[in-house]
Amino acid sequence: MIKLKSPDGKIAIAPSILSADQLNIGRAIMLAEQGGADWLHIDIMDGHFVPNLSFGPATVACINKTATLAQDVHLMVEHPGNFIEPFIKAGASALTLHIESKGDLKTLLQNIKEQGISCGLSIKPDTGPKAVLPYIDLLDLVLVMTVYPGFGGQGFLENGPAQIAGVREIIHKSGRKIWLEVDGGINKDTAVKAARAGADALVAGNAVFAAKDIAQAIKEIRESAKAAI
Repeated sequence: MIKLKSPDGKIAIAPSILSADQLNIGRAIMLAEQGGADWLHIDIMDGHFVPNLSFGPATVACINKTATLAQDVHLMVEHPGNFIEPFIKAGASALTLHIESKGDLKTLLQNIKEQGISCGLSIKPDTGPKAVLPYIDLLDLVLVMTVYPGFGGQGFLENGPAQIAGVREIIHKSGRKIWLEVDGGINKDTAVKAARAGADALVAGNAVFAAKDIAQAIKEIRESAKAAI
């Protein structure tokens, strides 16, 4: 398991393998790694919390055999408590739960932290930033969704910057080093909006894996975000 580092003032780029060529996912990951990606973002979907299915613990375990990047595992599942142990055993670097999912979130987050990996909490576009407040002392990462979760390739929603700014204010007031990650419709143009609002980690799917030059796509997203702050 590769640990997720604390925020260091730089913009982290986390390509989402949901948008990679699924028949050549190993090569896609290699190109992202060589192209300067900071983490890999792994979207886990159960067909209940969102109307789609994606990867399981076996995918994370296989990636860990060859990749040297941290695996940022995003649990878009109805009952995250059923998935924590399998993904920790598979080598996840961070587990992010949805605040809208079922279960005792505080207990689940504490369980993740006690096992030595980073823990995060995600909010959907219609969930207000203040919802993270009861959990802020446990978090290493807050993930703001700027699309409705379930499918890649969607456009960045208009209320995204306000959501990001609201979470950034909460993190600032907490005095803790917590990543503010943004996922949904991120490309070199929307990266500017996300970074200006306070994001310091960006998940990019199609903008990276549909590009002819993955390294150039990562570079452009990072440079656009850096120029905005």
